[in-house]
Amino acid sequence: MDEHEGNDLQGLTRPVSRRGALALLGGLGLAVAGCSGGSGSDGAIATTKGTSSTTSTTGANAATATSCAQIPEETGGPFPGDGTNGPDVLSESGVVRRDITKSFDGATGTAEGVPYTISFTIVNVDRGCAPLTGAAVYVWHCDRDGNYSMYQNASDANYLRGVQAVDANGVASFVSIFPACYSGRWPHVHFEVYPSVADAKEGSNKLATSQLALPKDVCEAVYATNGYQQSTSNLSRVSLASDMVFSDGVSLQTPSMTGNATSGYVSSLVVGVSGAV
Repeated sequence: MDEHEGNDLQGLTRPVSRRGALALLGGLGLAVAGCSGGSGSDGAIATTKGTSSTTSTTGANAATATSCAQIPEETGGPFPGDGTNGPDVLSESGVVRRDITKSFDGATGTAEGVPYTISFTIVNVDRGCAPLTGAAVYVWHCDRDGNYSMYQNASDANYLRGVQAVDANGVASFVSIFPACYSGRWPHVHFEVYPSVADAKEGSNKLATSQLALPKDVCEAVYATNGYQQSTSNLSRVSLASDMVFSDGVSLQTPSMTGNATSGYVSSLVVGVSGAV
């Protein structure tokens, strides 16, 4: 059981499957990346195509939904920072932002690492995969050392957390750094989808909570750079098949990725949600 999402679940036992995690933790949504494509540490351009409903992307890496399905619900882990387990970043001034690398609202610290832009296209599966205009995404993930801001070793920081409203195409994107691989978990990014920014800031009427799992070849390229040394060892001891969240399949949770370990990466995922007004 991994130290972050195992020992810190306050007495809950390790779920035997993703659906078991829902029963124990109340459910949350998750997005995952596969393991094809990518680049080596020589800086060559990588293009990783997942199995989610995306097309080739340009600019801010906006995705176009040609078909979609509802994103699976997954655990948000022990460090959501949304008020459900301790700190609440959603109530802080300045949480609505695109660049999440810096702390804000009196917190300290800046996250360092390989640049990474995270792009989501939120669509309504109840309305033919139309963009869910007006929606908002809250995203969070660990830093280069495997720590989550607002908790444990990074309690004075609130970097790598932020909220964005989607645009007219249902797209929200965040400027960040590539997260570490910490012991016991596949590298991932957490996110929640809300009907609006106002709902996100109140942590109410949540539509989905999810994670994005990062492609192995991209992880290997990033972890060969300075500052990620521990991630290389951790990655060698975990797989998607053994991960406590992703072991039952990631086909709907795999983003498209482009870029390299020198200039950074961009990922894009279509996220289907249901129950929106």
